[in-house]
Amino acid sequence: MATANTFGNPAGTVGTLNGLFKETYADKLQELIPDGVKLLNKIKFMAKGKQPGNLYHQPVILGMEHGVTFASSDEDAFNLNPPVAGQIKDAQIKGNPLIMRSLLGYVAASRAAQGGQQAFMDATKFLVANMLRSMAKKLEIEMLYGQIGYATVASNSTTAITITTAEWAPGIWAGAEGMPIEIRDTTGATSKGEFTVTSVNLDTRVVTVSVSPGVLVAGDVIWHKGAYGNEFPGIHKVLTQSTGSLFNIDVAAYNLWRGNTFSASSAALSFNKLTLAASRAVEKGQDGRLLALVNPRAWANMLNDQAALRKYDSSYSAAKVENGSKSILFHSQNGDIEIEPSIYVKEGYAYLLSLEDWFRVGSQDMSFKRPGQDTDFFRDLENSAAYELRLYTDQAVFCVAPGRQVLINAIVNLAS
Repeated sequence: MATANTFGNPAGTVGTLNGLFKETYADKLQELIPDGVKLLNKIKFMAKGKQPGNLYHQPVILGMEHGVTFASSDEDAFNLNPPVAGQIKDAQIKGNPLIMRSLLGYVAASRAAQGGQQAFMDATKFLVANMLRSMAKKLEIEMLYGQIGYATVASNSTTAITITTAEWAPGIWAGAEGMPIEIRDTTGATSKGEFTVTSVNLDTRVVTVSVSPGVLVAGDVIWHKGAYGNEFPGIHKVLTQSTGSLFNIDVAAYNLWRGNTFSASSAALSFNKLTLAASRAVEKGQDGRLLALVNPRAWANMLNDQAALRKYDSSYSAAKVENGSKSILFHSQNGDIEIEPSIYVKEGYAYLLSLEDWFRVGSQDMSFKRPGQDTDFFRDLENSAAYELRLYTDQAVFCVAPGRQVLINAIVNLAS
């Protein structure tokens, strides 16, 4: 694509950048989303055409029909009992917007615009890929922990904050240097202040922040700055909510609308415990495949567990078993349970999910297209010598059957 745009024609340069961006990345953005974000890749985004109006509406069955009549074998022309209708409610949800901003300086932009598609790709490929990886990571965390926070505090010494073992997920904190956070009490009502992460020790679970927050209390919750009160309910919240309204339905009124919790009894996760946990979902109607998403340490423990029901996935071979596996598939009363490790799952938890019951809903999946601006990706900044690129989404995670899902808690992994 030939161009002659320079700093003297910034509007033309923006147009050229937009054209190059569409030409280079239009069909390739999905390929840049990392495999490590398991839920974002496995849970489908519901097409906008299936979301009429401002809210996503989904009728859900919360109670069975009970208008049955019993009669003896000798009776005829007997009276019928009145109908007792099943409970069908309208679940409602709308997405929460999330926007990531990044900059491309005038010098790099000008050279990329004049150099054509290859120069543009060389100038932007790391920026675009990093924005997608970063946004995917934020969304994966939100899908798991929206409305409950990133971690809980065990203790702190001036600026060094130690996170509790149960609430530690390495994926949340890897590369977190520079991340703005807020610390609140357990109720969320009181803010302890806003800080910037300066360093993270993944071995000791210590997060160091820019200034001392003073004395923190065990159980204080760490949030991403600006997240509190502005998040959709994540999977953990959905499965643990027992009162109030969830997706516009009273959780306490319908047992099929409440998720299940199973305790690992402060011990390591095992195949037997997974089977027992799965029975909670089976009791509420689950009769298909489940995904068990576990912390990497729990995964390491389970690789050494010689449960009789275990078998490896379709890529099984004797040589491969000797060297490990990416996932384990074994049979249980519900059908198959596939176990996968995730760096975003906290050490004290695991999740048994029927993926066919989950959707991502909202007005827009991750996209560099700004709403109403299908071909405008870059915008000229008023007070900086740079163009801005934004990655935008408006979505939330939604479950049509919380009763068929299980949260496993109180996991204490064996020491390595």
